[in-house]
Amino acid sequence: MKIHEYQAKAILAQYGVPVPQGRLAQTPAEARAIAEELGRVVIKAQVHAGGRGKAGGIKVASTPDEAEQIARQMLGSRLVTHQTGPEGVPVHSVLVEQTAEIAKELYLGVVIDSAAALSVIMASEAGGMEIEEVAAESPEKILRAYIDPISGYQPFQGNRLGYGMGLDTPLVRAFGALAGNLFRAFESKDCSLAEINPLVITTDGKLLALDAKLNFDDNGLFRQRDVQTLRDVSQEDALEVQAQQNGINNYIKLTGSVGCVVNGAGLAMATLDAIKLYGGDAANFLDIGTVNNVERVVGAFRQLTADPDVKAIYFNIFGGMARVDVIALGIVESYKTLNVSVPVVARLTGNAVDEGRRILAEAGIRLIEASDTADGAKKAVDAARAAE
Repeated sequence: MKIHEYQAKAILAQYGVPVPQGRLAQTPAEARAIAEELGRVVIKAQVHAGGRGKAGGIKVASTPDEAEQIARQMLGSRLVTHQTGPEGVPVHSVLVEQTAEIAKELYLGVVIDSAAALSVIMASEAGGMEIEEVAAESPEKILRAYIDPISGYQPFQGNRLGYGMGLDTPLVRAFGALAGNLFRAFESKDCSLAEINPLVITTDGKLLALDAKLNFDDNGLFRQRDVQTLRDVSQEDALEVQAQQNGINNYIKLTGSVGCVVNGAGLAMATLDAIKLYGGDAANFLDIGTVNNVERVVGAFRQLTADPDVKAIYFNIFGGMARVDVIALGIVESYKTLNVSVPVVARLTGNAVDEGRRILAEAGIRLIEASDTADGAKKAVDAARAAE
């Protein structure tokens, strides 16, 4: 789960991370009033996407009139960045912050290193750039400190990062404290990412989180009730939001025309690869898991039939702990209750497959049968092409 910059800064401020003075504005008049109070300000579109500056989503206003004008241009628009795709994302609010006199820009972030199975603090003197660009062009500039889950963050780790970036001793101490505070926020809020880019050194020698980004582990949200309230579904893909409402948590919208329903992430990835092998593209990743629930199957059909990009559906089910007869009952119920107007290719095998085939045959459901994953992928690609 992602949140907006202003929300991330509010959380970090609670953990002792210094942030600029500023407030949220949802109207041009509010932006003007904040600028009258703070003086020269920066107006920042609040969207769940990076690259805002290059896309015109971050602008400096020297006067209240200018702040009002910039806010009027941003609010109600759709911001298109390299992370959003051509459709962009809506701008419903802007963050109006006091500008800072910057002497140097740094990078500071915390992520999970899955290979090491540890949290890692990353720091770089190349702040203000995408960290991926730094990794590609100057990997030696990225410093790391791995955090032991038993001993936790240690001040010497922050000091080592600070000295590694060439900071002088007073700033090293301040940086070490700030890094520790960022890690505390990361750990206690079940984050998957906590990033300050840039973390600036001001001309008066202070550290300031000029930008902030927090992403949260969805599996930890059940114990982060306050974080759940910060979700902004207007920034998310509408079909992915709908999938959660349909009881489907493992759904990702893709750009192709073959809708997929698969049980198991590994089989789902193999199915997507097979579709690509035969010249097609999947419209989604949808893993219904080890399910023996008719409504879950109906929910999957409801999800795919709502997507206008789907020209054919490929149902690829291997019944291990899942029962094919229950899946078949779900398919029958879907045809009864939904408008399934696109061709459906089904590869059903495994546990209770004979009973499942009997149920489908007696219901008179017209499916394109497939013998294996590859055969189903080819038939689904052909069916989608014929339907376009």
